[in-house]
Amino acid sequence: MQYPKSGSVMRKRVIRLLCTVTTQLILSAVVLSAQEHKIYSKEFVIEPPTLISLGFEWYVAGDDNRNAVVSVRYRKTGEADWREALPLLRLQREELLNNYGAYDYIAPNMFAGSIMDLQADTEYEVQLRMADPDGVENAALQQFFVRTRAEPRPYAGGRIFHVYPPGFDGDKQEPSFTGLLAAFYTRANGADWFNAYPPRVQPGDTIMVHAGLYKEDRYRYANQLGLLFDGTYRFRQSGTAGKPIAIVAAGDGEVIFDGGDNHVLFDVMGSDYLYFEGLTIRNTEVAFQAGHKGVTGAVGLTVKNCRLENVGRGIYTDWSGSKDFYIADNTFIGKSHPERLEGWIGRVWQGTPGYPTPVISELAVKVYGSGHTIAYNYVANFHDGIDHATYGEPDGNPEPIRERMPVAIDIYNNDITNVDDNCIEADGAMHNIRILRNRCFNQAHRSLSTQPILGGPAYFIRNIVYHAPEGGSVKFTANSAGILVYHNTFTSEVLSMGQASNLHYRNNLILGQGAAPEVFSVDTATNYSSSDYNGFRPNPDANVSFVWKSPPFDKEADFTGERIDRRFRSLSEYSETTGQDSHSVLVDYDIFENVPALTTENPGRLYVAQDSDFRLRAGSKAIDAGIVLPNVNDGYRGRLPDLGAYEFGEAVPRYGPRRSP
Repeated sequence: MQYPKSGSVMRKRVIRLLCTVTTQLILSAVVLSAQEHKIYSKEFVIEPPTLISLGFEWYVAGDDNRNAVVSVRYRKTGEADWREALPLLRLQREELLNNYGAYDYIAPNMFAGSIMDLQADTEYEVQLRMADPDGVENAALQQFFVRTRAEPRPYAGGRIFHVYPPGFDGDKQEPSFTGLLAAFYTRANGADWFNAYPPRVQPGDTIMVHAGLYKEDRYRYANQLGLLFDGTYRFRQSGTAGKPIAIVAAGDGEVIFDGGDNHVLFDVMGSDYLYFEGLTIRNTEVAFQAGHKGVTGAVGLTVKNCRLENVGRGIYTDWSGSKDFYIADNTFIGKSHPERLEGWIGRVWQGTPGYPTPVISELAVKVYGSGHTIAYNYVANFHDGIDHATYGEPDGNPEPIRERMPVAIDIYNNDITNVDDNCIEADGAMHNIRILRNRCFNQAHRSLSTQPILGGPAYFIRNIVYHAPEGGSVKFTANSAGILVYHNTFTSEVLSMGQASNLHYRNNLILGQGAAPEVFSVDTATNYSSSDYNGFRPNPDANVSFVWKSPPFDKEADFTGERIDRRFRSLSEYSETTGQDSHSVLVDYDIFENVPALTTENPGRLYVAQDSDFRLRAGSKAIDAGIVLPNVNDGYRGRLPDLGAYEFGEAVPRYGPRRSP
């Protein structure tokens, strides 16, 4: 016969059972925690190369504690020594939700980044290594060879056709044609038959356009140039990457295509690898129409060494299939008030002449797609300078279509002045948009924009901003994610316009203009945003000079919750409380060779870039005050890199066209 066990024995067994269960739960939690902290390597992508940059995306799982890194090395094929580049930027599901009703996007769990300032048409060996103290599952090393793109040029072995303007009575080179369309197609007809003739040109052909004025009365039936009442040249034949169809100035004088105030002059939608060089295009609303969202567009468009004047838009596409444009060494002159800067929004502009200024010329360049290069252009008298299109969610979101993703875009060494709104917009791009060494003078409403960036990185490196009297030097807003701001010289405040995340500042010079009391403010949803090694010139007598708005410090990220608005009068107070900018310094305009201090008085004044010298003076506090950023400040001359766009003793970059049209 069995008797019930005593209470003490039963209690001991229950305690042992509970201890066993608790131990198993703890061990399970440890295993799950380790699995979450470990990183899992997934898809690796090499983005379309540009002439000077390579971009990469490496998708992952795990690493919830964000301690994994991806280091980057590279070398020219055949060289022995490796060079270091910036590590890839860690993206971790940053949220861009309900942006103006246009975006509901969450960045992937991934790394992304670029190698920049490479040589064109050159093969490189690249090595990317993933490391995590908690362990790496699957491939931890990616090593490969990749070639940068060559600068597009006409094909040397193709046929050559010669075009002359109406009324030309001199000697002609053969085969010759009157007007461009007569050479491009088997015939030009300004009547009902205008669309009936097939293309004459084939890949690799060159049309040499001789000096003269190409302007027709588009309302006259059966005119000589074959243009109907809209006055548009429509090109419906494609070249190839190696054999573009080239339309170039013959070199015997200025070639002028005058639109007579029509809407679109050159319609290149649906034609790939067309090449234009040395032309003057004027008096049209849209000089090059290269794509429409959801309709069609172009691939491989080249516009080099051209002059576009009195235009509303210079070059435009917002078609997601656009790829590999090369827009370089051009001059873009808009129709907006060339005698003064005018604003369309903001306190500083109210009551000034022209306010609110109308959008007469919208922009010089706007692109969407991948692999584009926009370099060494001069832009004046537009609403915006150079833009990436604010397209909306990428095609296929939440699983974007790879060939339609807006990635791998270079905007560098452009000279932009007198814009009603922004100098350069990176709006709507996803990964690896690189904005390098641009000079932005006279912008009425903030200069460098992300509205938004979809994960990034967006690189802003060694740009100069001067005279941005309303809103300051940047427009980081719309829940942008993934912004790297390195080695810029900003002579107006850096003020957050809205929430951004994964945002990082290094080695910048930021000097207040009075656009707001504070010289530097950050509004971020992520406490892994960071700032350090900068030089600040606070506005005199400001009660608040620094603002750091973020979630409570015990939260790594919070994209929808409350953010604490922390305000500080001094750099030391701001640094001690937030841990940011602990190595940053205070500076003033005496650090430069010759840069006049700015205020917001007389905001409509246009400053001439050549009147200022942004080189650092010997012995200034900005010299040797930075931190080493590989592939960004390699070859610095002193003990450490200098702050701002220029390294002391280095040559000043070239801005704008390298040769005259």
